[in-house]
Amino acid sequence: MSNVVPSEWMKSDVNSICDVLDSKRIPLNSQERATRQGDYPYYGANGVQGYIDDYIFEGEHVLLAEDGGNFGQWEYRPISYLVSGKFWVNNHAHILKAKGENETKFIHYSLVHKNILKHINGGTRAKLNQSDMRDIELLRPPLPEQQKIATILSSVDDVIERTQAQIDKLKDLKTGMMQELLTKGIGHTEFKDSPVGRIPVGWDVKPIPEVSSYQNGKAFPSSDYLSLESDGYFLVKPVNLDPDGKVNWNYGSSAKLKPSYWDDAEAYRVRSNEILMNLTAQSLEDDFLGRVCITKEGEQCILNQRIARINTNGNFVTQRYLFWALKGHFFRAHVEKVTQGSKVQHLYNNNLDSALIAFPNSTNEQEKICRSLDSVEDAICANSLKLTSNQKTKKALMQDLLTGKVRVSVN
Repeated sequence: MSNVVPSEWMKSDVNSICDVLDSKRIPLNSQERATRQGDYPYYGANGVQGYIDDYIFEGEHVLLAEDGGNFGQWEYRPISYLVSGKFWVNNHAHILKAKGENETKFIHYSLVHKNILKHINGGTRAKLNQSDMRDIELLRPPLPEQQKIATILSSVDDVIERTQAQIDKLKDLKTGMMQELLTKGIGHTEFKDSPVGRIPVGWDVKPIPEVSSYQNGKAFPSSDYLSLESDGYFLVKPVNLDPDGKVNWNYGSSAKLKPSYWDDAEAYRVRSNEILMNLTAQSLEDDFLGRVCITKEGEQCILNQRIARINTNGNFVTQRYLFWALKGHFFRAHVEKVTQGSKVQHLYNNNLDSALIAFPNSTNEQEKICRSLDSVEDAICANSLKLTSNQKTKKALMQDLLTGKVRVSVN
């Protein structure tokens, strides 16, 4: 592969290859939109803001954020959107359509993850003025090559969208199964009232301290953090607790501690099959506060002070059932009720003391419930790995195809 731009390719600015249709935008405030509910998408800087009863644009266009865009996160979040059909756009997104020998899809792919920070005006809200936007430079191959590149990248996008749709469908299925299995169990016909609502006869309800023990972590000095490539033990932090219930070390803000900490901090060692819960978050959104994960076989890490470890006492519930119960509706409702703090929200040990867990007295039924939920979670994880692989493929293709490092065959 060569770093030299092909001779047939040209550098062009947005102004010369696009019609800028900003003058046709019409903003509507939330009150106006509330009285005009309909089927047509209403777009803002970062995608669909709602649906209304009319449209002002039709066909394929590129929306590029004017303010409030993901400009500083351009590498992994989109700054442009390809839209089609009939739609409405407010005044927070520039609207572009290819003109002349240019392809609108290709322009979108050239912009979607482009670093345009030099064109952005600062202040409290980053803004891309229209005059600056028109000056953004893009590499432009001949139209047939633009079309072929756009077709290739669109096909990868189609696979990504289908995989994401499958993940979303499985997540909806899991939510429904959790609501059903963690409240009604398997095969029950008789139910009773309880402090957490109707549950099967033969189930019990107990506070978390009666079924488990828990311990907070410790604050370790950041001066003792090591690079992720160094030998040492991971310090489990809130960022490492993924919504899929697994501990994930693949984050830039992950941290390692020097190997001696394994002996020095013996009380805070974390081993296989331990439940970890996040105790601090900026908001309650997306279950981040109170989120639980369970460590896999052979995993060894050290407990941060913002994380609690929770282990069943073995008298009433299995560890796996406790994990699923802490992901369930009863506990989520408890978290929302007891959360403390305004800007930064916290859970404390006494908050856990008053949380209730409903469970079958039969460990055989507990295991059946866990197997059912685990099977859906495994399917979600498999599709998530596929999604990540496809996203990496797309990123590599964009780096090669949009720079001319790899040429496409046009017949």
